[in-house]
Amino acid sequence: MNLTLRIWRQSGPTDKGRMVTYQVDDVSPDMSFLEMLDVLNERLILSGEEPVAFDHDCREGICGMCGLMINGDAHGPQRGTTACQLHMRQFSDGDTIDIEPWRARAFPVIKDLVVNRSAFDKIIAAGGYITAPTGSAPEAHSVPVAKADADAAFSSAACIGCGACVAACPNGSGMLFTAAKVTQLSLLPQGQPERYTRVVGMVDAHDEAGFGGCTNTGECTAVCPKGIPLNTIGRLNRDYLAATAKRGGTPGS
Repeated sequence: MNLTLRIWRQSGPTDKGRMVTYQVDDVSPDMSFLEMLDVLNERLILSGEEPVAFDHDCREGICGMCGLMINGDAHGPQRGTTACQLHMRQFSDGDTIDIEPWRARAFPVIKDLVVNRSAFDKIIAAGGYITAPTGSAPEAHSVPVAKADADAAFSSAACIGCGACVAACPNGSGMLFTAAKVTQLSLLPQGQPERYTRVVGMVDAHDEAGFGGCTNTGECTAVCPKGIPLNTIGRLNRDYLAATAKRGGTPGS
């Protein structure tokens, strides 16, 4: 396939940035989207030009690094798929493809298509852990967990922290990510000691990092490559309200 790529180029956080057009020829439909960008970068390097910076790591759809807006869709047109697992057969010969970084105040651009997602790390540091007393590991199955709770916890644990939910949200909210990390622990016995301090701390960290508020538009779940459901945010809200009641006032006060 022969493609026209319109790619966001920004040399640094303070640079204004702009869309730059490139022509890429002889693209195999079996290439992944990132492999296609590799081909472009090889040609740019050979011609003495600056390659396009973009995040990548495992290229197996599990690390969450490959955050790209492709024709206005987080991770591209195929649902439940990360950009690294998106194949060029989803496009047609002669297509023009716009490629941009995540657009959110909490995710400032570092260079080109690379953004700073350390705001997610701050949310995790605020409560994404459990108290683990020292000693030997408990016997397997010694603490029963209801099947429905185990399934819901596993579903939340599938979140890879890519940030597509933030990029797709009209408010730039990271609440689906936060809810997944809160829910994963709140459904299990091991997560109960910090259950209510966790939800308050992580929501406060979410807001302090500059993410917008959740208005339940559902755009986050539409682009989530791991299919985290919207009711995960409902679980977070219930725990947050329970924390409010337990404290007898505003959470965090």
